[in-house]
Amino acid sequence: MSGLERYAGISRPYKSGYINVHPIQRGGILSEAARRALLEFGDGYSICDFCPPKEARLDAIKKPPIASFMADLAKFLGMDVARVTTRCRESKFIVFRMLGRPGDTVVVDSLAHYSTYLAAELAGLRVKEVPHEGPPEYRINPEAYAEKIEEVKRETGKPPAVALLTHVDNLYGNLKDPKPVAKICHEYGVPLLLNAAYTAGVMPVNGKDLEVDIIAGSGHKSWAASAPTGILALRGPLAEKVLARSKVQGDWSGRRFPNKELALLGCTVMGAPLASLVASFPYVVERVQRWEEEVKKAQYMVEQLERIEGTRLLGEKPKRHTLIHVESEGFHRVSKTHKRRGFFLYEELRERGIVGVQPGLTKHFKLNVYGLTWDEVKKVAEAFHDIARKYGLSVH
Repeated sequence: MSGLERYAGISRPYKSGYINVHPIQRGGILSEAARRALLEFGDGYSICDFCPPKEARLDAIKKPPIASFMADLAKFLGMDVARVTTRCRESKFIVFRMLGRPGDTVVVDSLAHYSTYLAAELAGLRVKEVPHEGPPEYRINPEAYAEKIEEVKRETGKPPAVALLTHVDNLYGNLKDPKPVAKICHEYGVPLLLNAAYTAGVMPVNGKDLEVDIIAGSGHKSWAASAPTGILALRGPLAEKVLARSKVQGDWSGRRFPNKELALLGCTVMGAPLASLVASFPYVVERVQRWEEEVKKAQYMVEQLERIEGTRLLGEKPKRHTLIHVESEGFHRVSKTHKRRGFFLYEELRERGIVGVQPGLTKHFKLNVYGLTWDEVKKVAEAFHDIARKYGLSVH
């Protein structure tokens, strides 16, 4: 079969040794233990070798230590129960599907990830958005959740099935306080789902302290794990409802599967990605304690970028998260006359050993400095300054 050799030799577009500032990749850089786990558990169903036949569920596997990991994961997040899903968006869909019925409503912040909308749509739910303020900070007002819940009640005669708050949005990297939103939701008897895809795993997140009912997380974004891995953590009686067991019975064979959790379709991640998530867990528990230092790096990077003519931060200021969204009229002006147009910035950065800023973008672009050393952060800042000066932009 000619031409298929290229698949066996698959490789990344760039070699190791580059500083990667891609906004969604910094929290997913694997620990050394996770890299070893990928090799150890790379074969198909390798994680299932010791699945106990009576329970026949991932969370019952004691060797490798999946059961104890899920218990420790729940405790780490300040929740009662935790499960591993394929993605954060799957966790959201599971919640929407199990807590709502077709035609019900979910209230979400207007900076929610697109997958929130798709998960709601697939579950048959209507979406009501809590609006955000305009530029440059794009803040969400928690009190607006009460207004939207009241609006849903007027239109449907009942409160929303669930409300969702995006802890840190992927657009501007704004960190929201869930407590005021949780207080409002609970007054109306509405469970609050916290989308912690960009927070849990990179910074301290405790669901009990934050007073949220459900946490959805992303292993490959924020837990130093391989894709696809997601996290679903629940508190109180909602766990039993979301993780309800199968009740189906074959009409001829009489077969039943009462131990299987319906919304998980029995089992979810069962191979190398799960092993990488487990292997990185001690590393993640340790690294979240350094969060304040990571925020300082982001604030430093913003200061350095804003020294460049025509460049400003979009999103709340000062930064409280490491995902940075920049607007640069200066670089955009350069791109209008450069022979490579908007690709010049990506290519200039790559020549200096830096990748991750999306090719083709100059007026608006995002980056993330989480987990970089101070020397690496300064190298990135100096690269932007060097490029600016090369094309006649002043650096104050």
